[in-house]
Amino acid sequence: MWGNKKPETPQAALPEQKSFSTNRTPKQAPATWEDKPAMSTDALRPLGANSDRATARLGSSLHVKGEITGNEDLLIDGSVEGLIQLDERKLTVGANAKITADVIAREVVVYGTVKGNVRAKDKIEIKKDGSVNGDLTTARIMIEDGAYFKGSIEIDKSSEKESTAAFARAAGSPAAAQAAKTI
Repeated sequence: MWGNKKPETPQAALPEQKSFSTNRTPKQAPATWEDKPAMSTDALRPLGANSDRATARLGSSLHVKGEITGNEDLLIDGSVEGLIQLDERKLTVGANAKITADVIAREVVVYGTVKGNVRAKDKIEIKKDGSVNGDLTTARIMIEDGAYFKGSIEIDKSSEKESTAAFARAAGSPAAAQAAKTI
């Protein structure tokens, strides 16, 4: 009586067999550009401006004397003496960095030490443990509690107005065109 029955295939094995199907193509990871919105979180810059590019890095063991110019974002953890010019890019001064240079960039974020004048078209941020000894010129400034700053600050609204006008012209709406005229 017990020996005459054929053993049944367990139900749990059926889904396992389906997963080994050779007719399916493996699902590929989506390309990074497909998952991104048309504009970055900064509405003044199109997405392709810099968010899809890797940030260049000067490591903590590197010491540079001279001039650094470029067309990409830069993170510095080492020391630099001279001039740093990244006109339309972001400079991040790492926590271990010691910069003795004048800086020109679109955006500057300071976690380390900067001795020299800093000019940013968009904004300058001095973080909690950051230190800046020099004059700042920018449209926007943020200095966190605990940061050290010695120098002067000049708020330059002209670069902010230019970028706002350019964005309004690019938008193409009548209200945007009116905003561009009033600036």
